[in-house]
Amino acid sequence: MLVLLAGIFVVHIATVIMLFVSTIANVWMVGSSNFGTASTGLWLRCNRTCEQLSVNSDDEASLKAVQAFMILSIIFSVIALVMFIVQLFTLEKGKRFYITGAIMLVCWLCILIGVSIYTARFTGKMPEFTSSHHGYCFILAWICFCFSFIIGILYLVLRKK
Repeated sequence: MLVLLAGIFVVHIATVIMLFVSTIANVWMVGSSNFGTASTGLWLRCNRTCEQLSVNSDDEASLKAVQAFMILSIIFSVIALVMFIVQLFTLEKGKRFYITGAIMLVCWLCILIGVSIYTARFTGKMPEFTSSHHGYCFILAWICFCFSFIIGILYLVLRKK
């Protein structure tokens, strides 16, 4: 049981780190432009230097929603990690980590909403790019989506023995 708890804890920490990286780094879309390879993220557009990401007024609300949901997913993931540590030392034997699992599933839902909005609104909509493709931050966000769901379900069924 100790090995299972340690494994879940390590995967949870890895998920938090990957969420931070995918939200902060500016490599959600990568493509070639007149100035060489360029990338865009949730915050900046970068080729040689980085500048504020400019979107049209129709997509501005969508971008703000993606930013908000990705930040919320980080917050809920960190809260779930803290709750896991607190419940590990305060729960009686045989009890389940319901609160931790529920918070982690809320994190999973925030990642799903944020990345889905980005996929629907911004994939292939970078007209200054030629041959654009998704960057590693986009892929990390989907990996975090899978990990947070698995961790959330494991917390709900996990008992302390």
